[in-house]
Amino acid sequence: MANLRDHQPVVLDKFNGLWARDDYDNTPIDHFQDCDNIDYLGTSSFAVRAGLAVSQNVNVPLANVRRIYNYATQTANTTIVLTYDPLTGVGSIHHVVNSTTTYGPILAVLGMTDFAFVSYAGRGYISPFGTFAVGDLFQQKGLSGQFLYVYAGDGTQARKAAGVAITGALTIAFGAAGHTDAGTHVFGFVSETVSGYLSPPGALTSFVTVAANSVSFGTIPTSGDPNVTKRYLVATKAITGYTGNTQGYQFFFVPGGTISNNTAIFLNDISFFDQDLIDDASYLFDNYAEIPAGASLTLYHDRLCLSATYADISLTLVSAAGEPEAINQIDGLIVTPLDGNPVTNSQELRDVLYIFKRSRTVSYTDNGDVPSTWPLVVIDTALGTSVHGIGTVLDSGGASVDFLIVCTYQGISLFNGRYIAPELSFKIDKFWRDLDRSLFNLIQVINAPIQKEIMIVLPDRRVLVGNYANGFDPMKIRWSPWTFLQGINTICIVNIDEIVLGADIP
Repeated sequence: MANLRDHQPVVLDKFNGLWARDDYDNTPIDHFQDCDNIDYLGTSSFAVRAGLAVSQNVNVPLANVRRIYNYATQTANTTIVLTYDPLTGVGSIHHVVNSTTTYGPILAVLGMTDFAFVSYAGRGYISPFGTFAVGDLFQQKGLSGQFLYVYAGDGTQARKAAGVAITGALTIAFGAAGHTDAGTHVFGFVSETVSGYLSPPGALTSFVTVAANSVSFGTIPTSGDPNVTKRYLVATKAITGYTGNTQGYQFFFVPGGTISNNTAIFLNDISFFDQDLIDDASYLFDNYAEIPAGASLTLYHDRLCLSATYADISLTLVSAAGEPEAINQIDGLIVTPLDGNPVTNSQELRDVLYIFKRSRTVSYTDNGDVPSTWPLVVIDTALGTSVHGIGTVLDSGGASVDFLIVCTYQGISLFNGRYIAPELSFKIDKFWRDLDRSLFNLIQVINAPIQKEIMIVLPDRRVLVGNYANGFDPMKIRWSPWTFLQGINTICIVNIDEIVLGADIP
């Protein structure tokens, strides 16, 4: 281009996206004040974003979709989807296996406008929650009278997690010649479900053993729960001064006392010495038989963590390691410092459990003891996040390399144990601060590493896209808001790089 009146041409070889930080007059020359529906190609080019296609190849695809999660089963990468009927007020959860196969609804709950979800050993754990007005603010917490549910991943109905003790009369008699320590023992049975949950000891019955005989059991109660697959004999050691009360003693699993079904009613000729009773079963008495629903689920050190129940918004319930349905009502509890706000989110990072409220972040570290003893560290008393405000990568949770992507009131931040300044959203600070804070629970963020994009569902149901092909740096990320005919409610990634959006019927 020839010079005009000594004006030197300005070469724009790159376009760096939206600038919405301060006065429009301060917009850098390589940014736009408005760049809706722009997609970035490579490191320097851009084009209009692509259109949408229907992800379900069926006659009646799911509609009025409120929430989608990636669900990794034992055999496939699938999705778990919440639809909501505004006429009935019922939320229904479906399992979308692929474009042509959908199971469900596997769970339908009145008032379920959202749900928390984690996948563990191929099973899906589902916690229904809703949004409740508290003064001028809204709180997300578990629905009253609702529970944590477990889904097998096979199209069968989701069922309540955990379970109650076996009940019924147990007959005990001397067996064949054998050995026991003489004295009064209390016997009972523990049931195990298909998902590995062990019930509290039930059908407790006392019996005076003698040294020269084994013990046999008849009319052993079966469980009314069709998911029970095994039953285990438990017993106390010999009790001195037995008063007739079958509870209040320490119970142990009896070696050789396993029934590998839920049908047999006899277990004969069991011999044991009290010194053989090593594996404690008493802790099972203190576990929740029904786990109340919460607004947040995550995994930490192979433990399920559930937060913000209807009755206690600052409470986090933490399961036993490797037993996501075994939550002790005494020492499996963490109470985040009270400030009138509910726990909104939690996430493991670098071997630490971080728990978030809307404007607070704290951490707990597993010290090898029960969760109620884990030490508290206050990370930030001003910054926190919402119920879906931590970026996830596929089914791996929020940890991507060595950081989290967290949506706070202040902006979109990198978090590596502290919030890193400046925020990733530095260039669009005004745009972010103009969002409706009362609707931040509608925000959902994902990190799509193949596309090198952060994608965020906004309170106004647009999608904010941040392309980081030029670097994960506040000044190099290129932002663009995307608008669709349908207002977007939710987003997730499946099959490595397939972006799935959920919306209401237009």
